[in-house]
Amino acid sequence: MNKNTLHSIKQNYLELINEVEEMEGELTPEMEYKLKINKTELNSKAIAYHSIILSKDAFTMQIDNEIKRLQELKKRNVNLVSRLKNSLLSAVETFGEFTIGTNTFGIRKSERVEVEDVNLLPKEYKTIKVTEQANKAEIKKALKNGDKIKGSFIVENFNLKIK
Repeated sequence: MNKNTLHSIKQNYLELINEVEEMEGELTPEMEYKLKINKTELNSKAIAYHSIILSKDAFTMQIDNEIKRLQELKKRNVNLVSRLKNSLLSAVETFGEFTIGTNTFGIRKSERVEVEDVNLLPKEYKTIKVTEQANKAEIKKALKNGDKIKGSFIVENFNLKIK
């Protein structure tokens, strides 16, 4: 069984076009038949591909919605855990350390540094992070105006459009 992919259909079409060119534009009945079959195969493959694209796009949207739902669920759980911990901390602050079964509830001390204004700090207490990014909109505008910019060029893409 010959499995025709879009690639093989395209290759067959290009071979047929080469044959037509070699015969200086004359079409034999066999060539006409092959071109007709090729067009039919292309149409059916394109419809199948389009169906798969629509299905996968819909599935991707479902995944995005599920991710959003799970992120919201996670946020609610994190907030609940934080409130429960704060309630227990408040109880320990009020009543002191206590033990229930094998669990002991108490307070441990920790420290962290707060910086109100990083600009007021001396240099030895600062870390400078620099990130550089290309301003692609400006580069594109300059390239379109004929400017030469080393290390950059415009790439023309062909995106599928289905109406």
